[in-house]
Amino acid sequence: MSVKRIMLLLAVILSLFLATACKLELKLPQVPWAQELAPTPKPETAKATPKAETAKVTPTPTPGARQEITVTGTVLDEEEEALLIGIYERVNPAVVSIRVVKSGALPQLPFTHPEIPQEGRGSGFVWDEKGHIVTNYHVVSDAEELEVIFYNGDSAKAEVVGTDPHSDLAVIKVDELPEGVHPAELGDSSQVKVGQRAIAIGNPFGLAGTMTVGIISALGRRLPSAATAFSIPEVIQTDAAINPGNSGGPLLDSAGRVIGINTAIESPVGVNAGIGFAVPINLAKKIVPVLIEKGSYDYPWLGIKGMSVTKALAKEFDLPVDYGALVDEVVRNGPAYKAGIRGGTKRVKFMGEEINIGGDIIVGIDGHEIRNFDDLLTYLIYNTSVGQEVTLSVVRGGERIKVKVVLGKRPASLEE
Repeated sequence: MSVKRIMLLLAVILSLFLATACKLELKLPQVPWAQELAPTPKPETAKATPKAETAKVTPTPTPGARQEITVTGTVLDEEEEALLIGIYERVNPAVVSIRVVKSGALPQLPFTHPEIPQEGRGSGFVWDEKGHIVTNYHVVSDAEELEVIFYNGDSAKAEVVGTDPHSDLAVIKVDELPEGVHPAELGDSSQVKVGQRAIAIGNPFGLAGTMTVGIISALGRRLPSAATAFSIPEVIQTDAAINPGNSGGPLLDSAGRVIGINTAIESPVGVNAGIGFAVPINLAKKIVPVLIEKGSYDYPWLGIKGMSVTKALAKEFDLPVDYGALVDEVVRNGPAYKAGIRGGTKRVKFMGEEINIGGDIIVGIDGHEIRNFDDLLTYLIYNTSVGQEVTLSVVRGGERIKVKVVLGKRPASLEE
């Protein structure tokens, strides 16, 4: 082969090589730092991602932000927190602290003194624009001096207008209310339900303007009066913290309306144990206006001692009905005694307690059914008055009869 042909063959091979090499892609291995530094390719115009709308973006919660608030073991959301703040700001100006000065001997001291001033504190709330304030009877009983301290620190001397030991209610009065202080709004205790919010504002241990929150834990309790032989019906039970000094302060619903007047606690140590009691506001609505007008309240009185008939009691002693108010004893010369109502004739023991059976069982009054003794007590207080004639439906020896009774005035004690 000639040199000329060899050179021509080499030129063709070189041309083919160069043409192929121009079409090859150079692929190099990437390292991490190269990936981080590599610029982000610009998207093509036709494939651009639309910009997200601001309204659809959910921000990440910042550290420490809270959606819920915990208060004494209760989790509150932001809406309820705002509700409680609003109630406090609206109602607290109507709540007062009551400073009470009494005189009496202190027997625990190792010396004698005829009269040593003793100071106590309680709570109350403004009832009307005339300066009347509602509190508990046990807060102001035997008081020699009363001072009312308002939410803003203003204070005024007060005098007792009326008292009712049977319901543990009292009314005191100041000459003038401070500017911005108005009566608390009253609710309807007959509409209260177990489980609904309960809010107490008062002065526990003298700590003015304290709010505590809980629920209505029970209704229809009968609370023995600490000052008389009778009981307060339809008492409200709550687990909102109530302590010494709360007495006389308002129990509120979730609308900030007064549904009860805090009056007592059940506790082995004398401080809050989760069981507090409040006199229903509907009872106060009936009694307070009379205390303001007359200074005292006269309760209608039937003149019997009794107990509720239960299915167990009826079965144990073969009673003719398994409901109603069993008349254990008739007070001599009382209204029921004069009308011919009969008490028990046989002494028996039931559930560890001695009772009288064989007496009348009251199952109705003025056409209203009586299921238990509390029903009878409640009806008498809310629907009758002294001197009024009522018709009792009575079961006597298996027979139903009607007995008319003219109600008398409840005595301070059963010994009267």
